[in-house]
Amino acid sequence: MTDVTEAVAPDERPQADDTDAQVGAGAPERVGVLGGGRMGAGIAHAFVLAGSDVVVVERDPAAASAAQDRVAQSLRKSVERGWAEPLAELEGRLRVAVEATAFVDCDLVIEAVPEDEGLKADALARVEAVLSPSASLASNTSSISIDRLAAALSRPERFLGLHFFNPVPASALVEIVLGQRTDPALANDARAWVEAIGKTPVTVHDAPGFASSRLGVAIGLEAIRMVEEGVASPGDIDLAMELGYKHPVGPLRTTDIVGLDVRLGIAEQLHRELGPRFAPPQLLRDMVAEGRLGKKSGRGFYDWNA
Repeated sequence: MTDVTEAVAPDERPQADDTDAQVGAGAPERVGVLGGGRMGAGIAHAFVLAGSDVVVVERDPAAASAAQDRVAQSLRKSVERGWAEPLAELEGRLRVAVEATAFVDCDLVIEAVPEDEGLKADALARVEAVLSPSASLASNTSSISIDRLAAALSRPERFLGLHFFNPVPASALVEIVLGQRTDPALANDARAWVEAIGKTPVTVHDAPGFASSRLGVAIGLEAIRMVEEGVASPGDIDLAMELGYKHPVGPLRTTDIVGLDVRLGIAEQLHRELGPRFAPPQLLRDMVAEGRLGKKSGRGFYDWNA
């Protein structure tokens, strides 16, 4: 995961519905998003709908143009589904740039670059350097320690995690992750922001994998081991969880949607921090090495080309 703009978070609860949530007052007036990949574009979309002026920063003009198209396409779908504001008005609240200085007037900036700790730490420090002391900074990380990321910052009290889920427009959840030095007032503000974009916040304290990724990966890895051991087919394992435990999507189909490479990266991170119960199965490593990454490659535990 070396592309500094394609943020693909390990979103452990993909949503079947693609209906935009209703939003309310309380969103920051000016929001920045670092990284305009799938997740960054979704985050930008959510805040534009909530009434914020949003700037997305990418690495170069071509990537910035692609990010603008990505968000515009998402906004267009919202209008087609009945969003009350005209598309031109929504697009008027969006701009893209290639320099972090574009964040200078932002009230909140959300980092949405890939799950690489060094990359995220460097990106966050660059962004913080141009923000006002009162501005807030957040990471969309799904597993990296907020306290470790905060160690590179001058104002850790203004920093926290905002873990969005994929696809952002249809997802109902945002995980708010508090570091040891996060200002309690910022935690309250974050809950208001999440509610303002029509989503439900859950608050957790910094711990490996937080709550959602830790539980989601644990179930997913065990399901992969069952396939590896010949216990049952992927379809039957998923059906057992969907019908027996009311999971909306089974763990192996979820793995395909998230991306096997993404799930492997999170498992490796949790393995280092929590021990052998998160050791990635060899089958997962083999499938990633073969390029069977799930939905985005066309094939994982399921054939997505059919």
